[in-house]
Amino acid sequence: MLKRKFMEVLVQWKKEKDKECLLVKGARQVGKTFIIREFAKQNYNNIIELNFATEPKFKKVFDGSLKMDEIIKKITALDSSARFEEGKTLLFLDEIQDCGDARTALKPIAEDNRFDCIASGSMLGVAYKTTRSIPVGYERQIEMFSLDFEEFLWALGYDDVRIGHIREYYENKEKIPLAINNVYTEKLREYAIVGGMPSVVDIYVKTKNFGLVHKEQEKIVASYMSDISRYLSEPEKPKTKACYNSIPEQLAKENKKFQYSVVEKGSRASKFENSLEWLRDAGLIKFCNNVKTPFFPLPAYKDSDYFKVYMTDIGILNSLYGFDMKAQLYYNTLKGPAKGGIYENIVADILIKKEIPLYYYKPGESQQEIEFLLTANGGIVPLEVKAGNRRTPSMDEFIERFDPPYALKLITGNLGVEGKKITMPLYMAMFL
Repeated sequence: MLKRKFMEVLVQWKKEKDKECLLVKGARQVGKTFIIREFAKQNYNNIIELNFATEPKFKKVFDGSLKMDEIIKKITALDSSARFEEGKTLLFLDEIQDCGDARTALKPIAEDNRFDCIASGSMLGVAYKTTRSIPVGYERQIEMFSLDFEEFLWALGYDDVRIGHIREYYENKEKIPLAINNVYTEKLREYAIVGGMPSVVDIYVKTKNFGLVHKEQEKIVASYMSDISRYLSEPEKPKTKACYNSIPEQLAKENKKFQYSVVEKGSRASKFENSLEWLRDAGLIKFCNNVKTPFFPLPAYKDSDYFKVYMTDIGILNSLYGFDMKAQLYYNTLKGPAKGGIYENIVADILIKKEIPLYYYKPGESQQEIEFLLTANGGIVPLEVKAGNRRTPSMDEFIERFDPPYALKLITGNLGVEGKKITMPLYMAMFL
C-alpha cells in the first residue's frame, strides 16, 4: 500500500470535528476512495459506502426528507448489510457530485452527530448547480492531490531517516555531497516522468517500465476526456478539450502566460474562459496569477487577466508530450523552451501539493520575470526556477529593488549561498 500524508489529515479531522462532515475533493484517480476506505478500516467498526456513480439507486435515499432517521431507513431498505452503530460507523458518500441532494444532506447528518460522514467527489466544482443547498458551516472541504515528490520517494523505499539527512543540508544551507545530490536529482527526473497518480506509481514501483507507465497515463487522460464529454454541453466539449490539450504548448513558449490564441488562432478570453474554469474546478489545473506589485498580501495585488496554467500532476503533463519525451527527460538531454516549462511545472506540482498559492511576478511588458512568489514573515520571497545554473538578472534586479528577506533559486546543481540569494537543487522544493 502506498503511504499517503492524507491519512494524517483524516485522523486530524476525526479528532477535531464537531458536528461537521468532511468533503474530500480532487481530480479523478488521485486515490480519494482508497485512502478513505483504509481510514475507515482503521477507525470504525462499520463503513457504509454509497457510490452514486456505480450504484445510482442510492440517489433515491436523498429524495424528500433528509432527516437522519429517514436516511437510515432508506439505506437499510436498499442494503440489508448496512449497520448503523452510534459513534462507530462511517457513512461514506462517494462520487457525491452525481447526487446534489446528498450534498445538501450533509447539514442534517452533521447536526444529528450520531455517525461520522465523509463525502468525496471529482467534479464538485462543476456540479454545484445540482445541489439544493450548500451546507455552509457543516462541511470541511479538503482537496486531495496525487502523490507528491516525498511520497514518491517513500514508494521507492526512501524512509524518513534518509530524507531527513537531505533536509539537514537544506536547513544548514550546506553543500551536498555530489553522489547524494546526483541520486536525488535523478529521482526528481523519474518523478517528472511518472508523476504521482497512485496507479501509475504502483506500476512503476513494481515494473520500472516507462512504457507501462505511459499506457496507464494515457488511460487516465482518456478518463478526463470522458468526463468532459459526460458533464459538459455539446458546445463546451470541444472548447474544453482544446484548452486542456493546449497546455503543453503553452508551457513550451518563452512567454508562458496563458494565451487563448494558442488554443485557437485569433480567439479571446470570452470564448474559452469558462472552459479553463471547468478544468480548474475539476482539479486538473491550477492558475498562477501575475502580481505586478510584489507586496504583502499577494492576493491584493494579483492581476487576474494575466496568468499561467500548470497541471496538478507533472507525469500527466509529460505524457501529453508523447512517449519519446520520457527518454529525453530521463537522460537529461532535453533542450529548448519546453524544458524550462517542464521544470517550472515540476516546482508548481510540489508547491500545489503543499497548498502554497501560485503567483508570479512580471511587471507590464518588461522582460523581467520571477517564476514564483512566496511569503515569509510578512515579506515576499522571489523563487526562480532554472533547468541549468545560468545568471539571474531578474532575481538580481528584484533583490535590489524590493529588498526581500531572502531569495531562492532552484537549479539542477548544488546548494550555495551568496548574500540574500540561496541556490539549491530543484528537489529541495519539497522542503519549502
